[in-house]
Amino acid sequence: MGTTTVNISAAQVKDLREKTGAPMMDCKQALTEAKGDMEQAVVILRKKGVSVAAKKAARVTSEGSVASYIHAGGKIGVLVEVNCESDFVARTDDFKELVHDMRCTLRPAIRSSCAKRM
Repeated sequence: MGTTTVNISAAQVKDLREKTGAPMMDCKQALTEAKGDMEQAVVILRKKGVSVAAKKAARVTSEGSVASYIHAGGKIGVLVEVNCESDFVARTDDFKELVHDMRCTLRPAIRSSCAKRM
């Protein structure tokens, strides 16, 4: 039983990375394990992604941000809490924008709820 090594080109790694969005070294390892088979490499990356997600699911998300919207009259409103793992993430402009966008997404639902009550 001889072992055959498959040369994985940078172009193959780039193609897999573009297709999956996975890190470059993970793409190379998946292609090596799949002996250059692109579809098999995608399956390997999916399995790895599921196991990574399962590990991250147990992490505590004790930092984050809260945003509110109170409709005119003060009888109805929304309070949005978005959590993350670190205060460094919570302080980024992207995270603040996400929280703001989520709050703004819920505002029309509140307004339509108010209109139905009248």
